Amino acid sequence: MTKHEKLIKNKLGVSELAQHLRNVLGTCIVVGYSKDSFYRFKEL
Repeated sequence: MTKHEKLIKNKLGVSELAQHLRNVLGTCIVVGYSKDSFYRFKEL
């Protein structure tokens, strides 16, 4: 698995966690991302 693939997998995991928790802010706090970063990842 390449470095790029690992980054994508991590970001997809954050998105899946947010869907499971139904709470973007809580997810961002847990993983240490800002909400802005979360929505940029989601858009990509």
